[in-house]
Amino acid sequence: MSAHENLIKAALGSLVALGAGLTTLSAFADHEGMEQCAGVIKAGKNDCATSSNACHGHVTVDASKEAWIYVPKGTCEKIAGAHLVTVTDPSPKAG
Repeated sequence: MSAHENLIKAALGSLVALGAGLTTLSAFADHEGMEQCAGVIKAGKNDCATSSNACHGHVTVDASKEAWIYVPKGTCEKIAGAHLVTVTDPSPKAG
């Protein structure tokens, strides 16, 4: 493999990593008026990591008891099988 190919692969890898980081940050942007609702999420549609995966969108089963999404406050209690969770926001804090 040439140095040029290595450089291109490194650049593409950096872009992928940057995109993943921006997606994670946007997932936690301004959630005032929202609550974390778990237990009714479709596989691959969770908003954050759980004990069994490291990132949003990686839950592999429907209705995982840990997988959650943000919903407007008061909505979760209206959904059969759903329950509220409180997961610490892992996004970096402005300093």
